Amino acid sequence: MSGSLHVDRVVTSGTFSLDGGTWEVGNNVWVVGNDDECVIIDAAHDARPILDAVAGRTVVAILLTHGHDDHIGVAGQLREATGAPTYLHLEDRMLWDRVHTSEPDHKLDDGDRITLGGAQVNVLHTPGHAPGACSFYVPELGEVFTGDTLFQGGPGATGRSFSDFPTIIESITEKLLTLPADTVVHPGHGADTTIGAEAPDLPTWLDRGH
Repeated sequence: MSGSLHVDRVVTSGTFSLDGGTWEVGNNVWVVGNDDECVIIDAAHDARPILDAVAGRTVVAILLTHGHDDHIGVAGQLREATGAPTYLHLEDRMLWDRVHTSEPDHKLDDGDRITLGGAQVNVLHTPGHAPGACSFYVPELGEVFTGDTLFQGGPGATGRSFSDFPTIIESITEKLLTLPADTVVHPGHGADTTIGAEAPDLPTWLDRGH
């Protein structure tokens, strides 16, 4: 393995559309790897800055946290530019099909492991924001990439189609809050946080109910 693992954050801007509405959003795209190879987590809005962060490395996989259009829009462009396969949980296939005519290359399942050099990217199925939402935990880094499941300040939105608040709370409680407290949380939008910073607020989220 050439060099230690490191994480690059790329912020892209565009729109998110669902249920007849459209919103301006800024997305975090994460490029995780060493000097030779990497994975791309999410494919939002603009392929160019994402490919700039790849910087010629071999892309092992394009991992999609869920199928909302602001997270998968340039998956095809990234696949064509890098030759890397796309990975999506099949429960979000109906969302993928609203954006793409081609199929995702591989399905994600809870417990899958993607090898990245000498490290592992562990797949956690964390539904609620979307049925196929997944988080990606890299134990070697002590970091988890949560898409729109967990943010600084609480769970992702569940007020739209294909989402469910009790389900996202179960996912966060059983799959994310069980990680070490110092695990860094890299969400799909906004600032980083840690598992330890968010865990005490679970009762507040439950009282809020959304």
